[in-house]
Amino acid sequence: MFDRSHRRLNPLTGEYVLVSPHRTQRPWQGKVEREAGEDRPAYDPACYLCPGNARAGGHQNPAYTGTFVFGNDFAALTPKESGSKVPSRKSLLVAEPESGECRVLCFSPRHDLSLPEMSLPELEAVLDAWTSETRALSAREDIVCVQVFENKGELMGCSNPHPHSQIWATEHLPNESLKELHHQRAHFAKAGHPLLMDLLAEELKAGERIVVENEGFVALVPFWAAWPFETLVLPRRPLRTLLDLDARDRLLLADLIKRLTTRYDNLFDTSFPYSMGFHQAPFDGDAHPEWILHMHFYPPLLRSAKVRKFMVGFEMLGMPGRDITPEVAAARLREMPEIHYKAAR
Repeated sequence: MFDRSHRRLNPLTGEYVLVSPHRTQRPWQGKVEREAGEDRPAYDPACYLCPGNARAGGHQNPAYTGTFVFGNDFAALTPKESGSKVPSRKSLLVAEPESGECRVLCFSPRHDLSLPEMSLPELEAVLDAWTSETRALSAREDIVCVQVFENKGELMGCSNPHPHSQIWATEHLPNESLKELHHQRAHFAKAGHPLLMDLLAEELKAGERIVVENEGFVALVPFWAAWPFETLVLPRRPLRTLLDLDARDRLLLADLIKRLTTRYDNLFDTSFPYSMGFHQAPFDGDAHPEWILHMHFYPPLLRSAKVRKFMVGFEMLGMPGRDITPEVAAARLREMPEIHYKAAR
């Protein structure tokens, strides 16, 4: 069946993905990207995220030596206003206030690094910072969702190559989290245990979509993946948010992130672009036994460092589609060495 066109269900969202493995043979005469320059200095005097430099908003960075967090100078979310009114929903044209906070977290003072090139202690420090920010933001009464994410590379619209992520905290659940909450709740009500724990058990038994694993976490290409080399990172035990990770969890997750992102870079010998993020349980006061903390990696590259996947046409108007199967993508990533291609030169 999997060598012919078929569709696969994403149980987290209830949406289908079209898989067309026979289309891997089609010639490519579309857009070919230029490769982003990889020879960056350890310090760039023109970079507004490097230590000691002035940011675009006019603030001065401290001479930081580890991670560094600050409020986004051009935040997409504004603080909650007292007395703001929610408009009537009698009209089909509905708008309502959405407040929150946006923060930027620099991984390192080094301008020339990315996650796979950092040491395990440095990656643990990043996880510590993500956890600390989650704790502070989730404690606020006006915050329900804390979204930690990284856009890496020019192809993902990253405006600055300095290694950094963002943290957006919102008063309502965004669309993707809302869909995942609905489907995880429905499965838990029916089965009595979390959907993603059941999924992980199936995937570990099958083995064909597993990319890398350790004692605490597993990275796999999901059965329903829409992006060519998309991966899903799951814990082996039921964790709900970053606040549930202990010191050993953070070490094991840092190890897995490093090994996974190194495989990404080694696939096409390039600093692999992606959008990555954690989906944490809502911070609304409920226990959320149905929810399992997980990470999504959405990389756009398809055939090489210069050919990327576009979501257009039928994929925008109908449903997402892919050519190489998740099983083939997982096998290719699994075959990659764990020594970064730059270090192997």
